[in-house]
Amino acid sequence: MDPRIEKALAITPSSSARERTIDITTTGARTGRQRRIEVWFYRVDGRIYLSSSPARRSWYANIVAHPDFVFHLKHGVRADLPALGTPVRDPAQRRAVFSSIIADLNQPWNPAGIPQPVEPLEAWMHGSPLIAVQFVAEASA
Repeated sequence: MDPRIEKALAITPSSSARERTIDITTTGARTGRQRRIEVWFYRVDGRIYLSSSPARRSWYANIVAHPDFVFHLKHGVRADLPALGTPVRDPAQRRAVFSSIIADLNQPWNPAGIPQPVEPLEAWMHGSPLIAVQFVAEASA
């Protein structure tokens, strides 16, 4: 993988909101139409995840129905990365990932500018989408 892409994906708790912001293009669960939206991504234990605060999200339903999507880097480097999204349903894995995300968002320095404290872990466990991202091919930058 291109070193610039690896660097863009290697976010840490000190990464800014801008560095965490990407677009994804999914296929509509009901319409079959391509949908591009802006989301944040997270890195936990070397893996990339998509999630959000507790709520129903169309992008999640789209990825569940059509797991192939495009992960668009747009800050620092522009790249369209073909990806496969897998819903994380195992409670232990969800708890570990959400615990890390919440700790990141609640850190005192708060580089992402999120209002604190974020919703409690149990709210995320029961109401937040969680997708594990696997990149399926090297993209062109």
